Amino acid sequence: MLRHDRQMTVVSKALAVHLLTATGAVFAMLAMLEAAQEDWAMMYLWLVVAFFVDGIDGPLARRYDVKTNAPIFDGVLLDLIIDYLTYVFIPAFALFQSGLLPGWTGWLAIIVITYASAMYFCDCRMKTKDNSFSGFPGCWNMFVIVMFAVEPNFWVILGLVALLSIAMFLPLKFIHPVRTERWRMISLPVALAWTFFAGWAAWVSFHPESWATWGLVGTSLYLASAGILQQIVPARRGQRG
Repeated sequence: MLRHDRQMTVVSKALAVHLLTATGAVFAMLAMLEAAQEDWAMMYLWLVVAFFVDGIDGPLARRYDVKTNAPIFDGVLLDLIIDYLTYVFIPAFALFQSGLLPGWTGWLAIIVITYASAMYFCDCRMKTKDNSFSGFPGCWNMFVIVMFAVEPNFWVILGLVALLSIAMFLPLKFIHPVRTERWRMISLPVALAWTFFAGWAAWVSFHPESWATWGLVGTSLYLASAGILQQIVPARRGQRG
């Protein structure tokens, strides 16, 4: 009886992880509603909440082995659906609607971002052996919030969109701050700092003189380049990656 109760508890916890992951769809809708009103600060606050949930549901899913204890729901598929909304679809809409890319440049960007990301998300080669990503992992939410904070020339934005879209399908490694073991003692705190800076930048409505802008830029540069640096710098003997 005790063993049965313990098993039911584990199953309940595994189901709770799926329910937690599914809240990302709600946060995506709340973000989209704010985007429709062109309230970019509130839109990004909801996306930051969704980003935080996405960061913790994976470790919980592995801890409670959701594939075994709650197999009726496909957690990987659920995660991909929500990631496409929060990482790709809504940020692309914001980039277009905000006017950061005027005229034809906005149309070109949203077509390239959504199309390339759809192909990347179904690419079976997207994960590397060390649980990193092969190619830029379609984290357009991270890219677009930096563009909102810095507001560079539209040619710079368009060039970066083209570069990152191509990088999706190149043999370049991009770390997963939680799952990539190499440098994780640095990467995980940096990812948490990025979440804080992103939230603060949105909270102050992307004020150009906010210190959060530079924190956001610095942490973004590390997260974008760490995996490529790992490819350049050989791992020590006995170290993964």
